[in-house]
Amino acid sequence: MKIIDVVCAQGKTGFFFDDQKAIKAGAKHDGAFYEGKPMTDGFTAVRQSGESISVLFILENGAVAHGDCAAVQYSGAGGRDPLFLAKDFIPVIEKEIAPLYKGKEITTFREMADIVDKKISPSTGKVYHTAIRYGVTQACLDAVAKSTSKLMAEVIVEEYGTSISNSVIPIFSQSGDDRYLNADKMIMKGADVLPHALFNHVEEKTGLKGEKIQAYIEWLRDRILKFKPYETYNPVIHIDVYGTLGLVFNNDFEKIAEYIGDLEKRAEPFHLRVEGPVDMGEKEAQIEGLHLIRKFMEEKEIGAEIVADEWCNTFEDIRDFAQRKAGHMAQIKTPDLGGINNTIEAVLYCKANGMGAYLGGTCNETNRSAEVCAHIAMATSPVQYLAKPGMGVDEGYMIVYNEMQRIMALKDKL
Repeated sequence: MKIIDVVCAQGKTGFFFDDQKAIKAGAKHDGAFYEGKPMTDGFTAVRQSGESISVLFILENGAVAHGDCAAVQYSGAGGRDPLFLAKDFIPVIEKEIAPLYKGKEITTFREMADIVDKKISPSTGKVYHTAIRYGVTQACLDAVAKSTSKLMAEVIVEEYGTSISNSVIPIFSQSGDDRYLNADKMIMKGADVLPHALFNHVEEKTGLKGEKIQAYIEWLRDRILKFKPYETYNPVIHIDVYGTLGLVFNNDFEKIAEYIGDLEKRAEPFHLRVEGPVDMGEKEAQIEGLHLIRKFMEEKEIGAEIVADEWCNTFEDIRDFAQRKAGHMAQIKTPDLGGINNTIEAVLYCKANGMGAYLGGTCNETNRSAEVCAHIAMATSPVQYLAKPGMGVDEGYMIVYNEMQRIMALKDKL
């Protein structure tokens, strides 16, 4: 079966683009907006509407394969590609990507993904923006699935030698700034991992001595114990601190480890993960910092885990962090890896090399990218999968939970 046409449609994402540099420098909230001037190239405001591009492959039999190009909330930060605006990149897809697929016979997912993921743009001399590779490879996977009457998860299983999970992958739900009311929603739904909590500002959220996080952990622990939806409910508490512990403790890695140990005690009886304890400003320093924090935690017999995020963007980055034991878990931030073929390989690499695989992404994705990633999750079995898009809890949780349930119901039926 052939692809007879490639069509683009401009879209919105489930959240916003946020200028992380400006926020860390002190930009203040005003309702849903941030006050202040943007500090990252391409931004016209500290917060602006998220955008996406749907890539639609029209197949020979009339079916339409669909993927969504989307970029992370904090575009341009931590070594990531720049801001992704539809008006800038639809012409690139139409002029440079579409001709690579129009008239092409649908073969294997890996072969079709490599066409865009490994391609150098003739206009820039570089690989294409991660968001383009992300969306186009989703469409490639869907095209292979539709041409063979298989689930996308089944295509992955066949090409990578895995198996489809017999249970829903633990879902990690994120609260945004509404970390109290949204935590209640997560508890009510029985979220396996919660609440992310967005501690991205020292004075407002973390506390000058980390005291605001301490108080929140205690509140959340008590809230879970009071309102747990069933007797055996035992979620993981996972918070993202966006490097603010490095600012609070002046990058003293031993003190950071001790502080995480204190949080671990406050979280009991629930297991604790702390994402992004430091942001060292470049990859090698970040690897060394997370390696030392993990080392101090092990020496002090602290059972909590730290999660790599910033500067751990590509498959090669994830490999380097895993080899150096820079953290206990790596967030595989799906849009940052470009083609979803890299996401699949990153999950499998982490599992084979003693690094927890957190199949993540961003609140700034779409329902479509979340559904495609649910197939990756069910076919590769990471430790946890992010509820996305958005920060409202209900919508993102519903999208990924329902898609994984559909996969389980349909596997071996088609």
